[in-house]
Amino acid sequence: DAEELTLLERWLGLPKGNKYGVQGERKVPVLQTNNGPGLTGLMTIAAHLVKQAKKDQLLGSTAEEKAVVQQWLEYRVTRVDGGSSKEDTRVILKDLNMHLEDKVYLAGNVFTLADILMYYGLHHIMVDLTVQEKEKYLNVSRWFNHIQHYPGVRQHLSNVVFIKNRLYTNVH
Repeated sequence: DAEELTLLERWLGLPKGNKYGVQGERKVPVLQTNNGPGLTGLMTIAAHLVKQAKKDQLLGSTAEEKAVVQQWLEYRVTRVDGGSSKEDTRVILKDLNMHLEDKVYLAGNVFTLADILMYYGLHHIMVDLTVQEKEKYLNVSRWFNHIQHYPGVRQHLSNVVFIKNRLYTNVH
């Protein structure tokens, strides 16, 4: 949403001044540009901001990384933003937990835009998880905790508390 794009903009160190609107029932973000029709959609605008900030590596360096970043950005927009039921949330956490089993970040060993936007998109879900749920989705918890401590990402969002010792022991 527009607030996230403002957070991303700040994290990227871009000068403020972009105007965001929303479109339609689903509140799709729109970036008003001075020249031309404007950009629509979280993924499109976010990628545009990253390029503006000349931080293209956040979109992935290899063809495979780029594809994985794209895949998770799409997942974020279609599944995370589209899902609202308890069941949707469970499936999302399960998917992510499996994916992150052997990875530090969503695209493997590199921090990308997918991590940032997935963190912003999941924040409201993670805030509400019980200790038991956080333990059940241990890989998600480990990843989320890592991202929220990544320099500058969290900004004004609340810190989600995890029981540290559980995150780093390999008990299944």
